[in-house]
Amino acid sequence: MIEKLNEYNGRRVGYLRCSRPDQCLDRQIDALRPHCDELHPESGSAVARKRPVFEKVIDNLQRGDVLVVLDVDRAFRSPIDALLTEETLSRRGVSLHIINAAVDTSTAEGEFIFTILTAQARLERRHISRRTKEGLAATRQRGTRLGRPPKLTDDQLSAARHQIEGKLATIGAIAAQYKVDPWTLTRSLRRHCPVQA
Repeated sequence: MIEKLNEYNGRRVGYLRCSRPDQCLDRQIDALRPHCDELHPESGSAVARKRPVFEKVIDNLQRGDVLVVLDVDRAFRSPIDALLTEETLSRRGVSLHIINAAVDTSTAEGEFIFTILTAQARLERRHISRRTKEGLAATRQRGTRLGRPPKLTDDQLSAARHQIEGKLATIGAIAAQYKVDPWTLTRSLRRHCPVQA
């Protein structure tokens, strides 16, 4: 009879996360369901100060359990966070299984591959951040305005300035006329053309 090397007596506990409530977890659910006894979804950034579902899952894991995640970045804030969490779980007799990387930290090889994966995830995040910054800089150089479109046109701001300087209307009255908040009008005027008091 062939001995099974990675046989666990405990539960296989799946943790899945999306960054925003409007994002869909179906892909993670479909991938994790065949490998897990239970699933624990959470919505929120991986770097959020509080992740109540993740914290509860970690606290409730017992010796022989396996924490199952689809990818490294679904569960951990950083490579250091991943390595420290894995070490803590290992001391408690809990293993980590990363589906997309076929990593099982119950083996020495799995621990080694996990360490490399966390460093790779960090490198990829830095590449994404750099490419995003480069893309934004290139867009600005071409004169494209980033962010929300302005609520008031240059003509509206010039007219508002004329009315304010001529004491023809108050900021509140002009803001109401253009259906914007007075603070929005004031800030827009400061950016467009300083108002003479």
